[in-house]
This record gives sequence, structure tokens and C-alpha cells, in this order.
Amino acid sequence: MLRTLLASVILGIVFFLAQYFHYGSFLHPYIWYILIFFFGLSFFAHRLMEFGLRNNREKFVTFYISTIVGRIVLSLVFIALFLYQGLSDSFLFVTNFFALYLFYTCFEIYGLYRNLRRD
Repeated sequence: MLRTLLASVILGIVFFLAQYFHYGSFLHPYIWYILIFFFGLSFFAHRLMEFGLRNNREKFVTFYISTIVGRIVLSLVFIALFLYQGLSDSFLFVTNFFALYLFYTCFEIYGLYRNLRRD
């Protein structure tokens, strides 16, 4: 979980510096909401995976698949809510969202692979 927090803080610093040095045209104004959403989603997935590994390793695959399905469903609901409210630049919002979605997914897979290789 500490690595996820560190990655989120580094992304936050990069986004802040991009806006400070006027490279914010590549970032939607709601990028901070997206970053907080993905951090919360990562926290939820981490807790669920920890619960799956703690009780019974046979249920690990079930918990992992449930986190993937939960991530997809919650992501679609998140996008739908923002699009329903009416965004100024919806294409940029969706592009930023899926860029962070891919980053956090790759980061989660890397962390999972690293932990499973150790065990």
C-alpha cells in the first residue's frame, strides 16, 4: 500500500508541476478527482487482496477477479456520472481517465507479480 501511496503522490507532484509550468492543456481540470478516485480504488483493491491472502490462499483468485470487476464497474459509473453532469472537454477527461487507469492497472499487476514471486 505504501508503494501505491508513493506513486499517487509522485503523480500528484507531476500534475501540479505540469499545471504550474503551463503544460496543463494536456490535463483536464478534474484530474485531481480522477487521481483521488484511483487512489481510493487502489486502497479498496489492496484491502480486498489482503483479506483474500490472509484467510485462505485458495480464494485468492476469486478475490482478484472480484477486484477487477469492481474496478471496471466503478470506473464506468465514475465516467458516466461526470459525463452526465456535462463536461467542458469530455474527450480530454476520458483520455486522462484511461491513461491513469492503465497506469494503476500496470502498477497493481507489477506489485502483485512481485509479491507472488516472493511467496
